Amino acid sequence: MVGLLDYGAGNLFSVEQALRTVGAAPKRVATPSDLAGLDRLVFPGVGHAAAAREQLEATGLWKALPALDIPVLGICLGMQLQAERCAEGDVYGLGLQAGTVDAFAQTPRALHIGWNSVEHNGTGLFAGLAPDTDFYFVHGYRLPVAPGTVSTTAYGKPFSAAIQNGLWYGVQFHPEKSGAAGLQLLQNFLSC
Repeated sequence: MVGLLDYGAGNLFSVEQALRTVGAAPKRVATPSDLAGLDRLVFPGVGHAAAAREQLEATGLWKALPALDIPVLGICLGMQLQAERCAEGDVYGLGLQAGTVDAFAQTPRALHIGWNSVEHNGTGLFAGLAPDTDFYFVHGYRLPVAPGTVSTTAYGKPFSAAIQNGLWYGVQFHPEKSGAAGLQLLQNFLSC
């Protein structure tokens, strides 16, 4: 069973619908006890890093997440919170990924919104996808290329489009808004 972390993230419904489209029946997870019986978890995210961490701490999920022994996919903010630190709100992340998430410089503009080509090796989450597949991004913070980076894209300069550390995966883009490629990526995660 796949869980969907419910902590008030803005893209919860669209991620839930995308998971249903690829054949999953996601269960919303709002407390640590909801984690029982899951074989996968999706950690969605649209919002502010400090507010998200505060909400996850209030429910007890923040302490429960690092102990999970199942594949976890973080999307956008869900990926960023895997890092050691997030500049947005100046908070510590879960520390599962090396590096600090920082803001884009003002050039070309502070927000990255739109389709970008993602460079990857065609394995894992990207199995069956062309090496320069386009995905949809909307974010103002990014994780620089780090040891756990498995794919990159560029906006001003290269940054991590996807990361992996053991059973923890993360994508900066939004697979639920990326058409057929995004659905393929979600299906690949369900098969990991």
